[in-house]
Amino acid sequence: MVERNAMQEKVQQWVYTEDAFQRVDETDDAVFYQTDRFVSHLDRVALETVEQIIGTLIIEDQPVILDLMAGWDSHIPATVQPAEVVGLGLNVNELKSNKALSRYVLHDLNANPRLPFADNTFDVVLNTVSVDYMTQPFRVFAEVARILKPGGMFLVIFSNRMFPQKAVKIWKESSEEERIFLVEDFFASVPEFEKTHLAISKGKPRPADDKYAHLGLPSDPVYAMWAEKKGVPKGRRPRPVVALNAGEAKSAEEVEQRKRHVAKTLQCPHCGERMKKWRVPQTPFTEWDNEFMYICFNDACPYLVRGWSVMESQGNRGFSYRMMYNPDRNILLPVPVPTLRALKESIVDEE
Repeated sequence: MVERNAMQEKVQQWVYTEDAFQRVDETDDAVFYQTDRFVSHLDRVALETVEQIIGTLIIEDQPVILDLMAGWDSHIPATVQPAEVVGLGLNVNELKSNKALSRYVLHDLNANPRLPFADNTFDVVLNTVSVDYMTQPFRVFAEVARILKPGGMFLVIFSNRMFPQKAVKIWKESSEEERIFLVEDFFASVPEFEKTHLAISKGKPRPADDKYAHLGLPSDPVYAMWAEKKGVPKGRRPRPVVALNAGEAKSAEEVEQRKRHVAKTLQCPHCGERMKKWRVPQTPFTEWDNEFMYICFNDACPYLVRGWSVMESQGNRGFSYRMMYNPDRNILLPVPVPTLRALKESIVDEE
């Protein structure tokens, strides 16, 4: 155990260099956040997913909730009936406008990570799209464990959107997958937390009226990691199921019917989009004898969108799968992908 802890300490020293939590803009955070920003930091689809995750994971009756680093919206759905919601943040106008809050506290976590609350005060602590701004995350996570009641939950939700001038260096320089490991490490540094859990939502279609919709970008990804404080559990928290937008998912009967005709239509049975001809890479690891396959490259395909969460639940974090059709054997099968860009370089243009 001593050798393992020593190794972990060496790894942390290598990963968390002296400047790991520095920012481009090191001016007073209270001054930066004094400017009102009544904007949504994620697109509408992503925010609906955030509310869904929060509503699923909060199982307490009339919980006392802390919104850590709060703004003008706490994203707590109407299905949750809290006894009290306390907001801790830096912008007084945004906090006053947050209808979910019972009261608010002005406090700069980066200047003083000590949370101004008594031990065992809250049932739930939420931190939504702001962990990337913490300059002392290990101390903050330890403080959250202190103020949580035994069995209480700390839920950290993050995406790939940020104010680059205030995000810490290690976050900006990390990939989305590496950011998952960072947050996991923050939790793991606090012995009072139980094992972490993760839910991922990515690849959903961006709203048609979104200002970035014309670029073909998918909805903002949502990563949710949570852990309970050791002690008396409040009950089994159901795992969030990443819901698709209304009308996207096809019935099982419709999918099966499309599968029977895929040889003629070359349409994905899950979304109906025509599959693209794909040249099989010639490598020593290739298991297919044929030269071409057909793959659904629709980034909004329900099969792909659901896959991120399904693969993560099976221990294959950071992967989803696309629907592939083998014309030589007349079978459909999944092909794993780590990103939306994967495999697209081998698409064969057809007239």
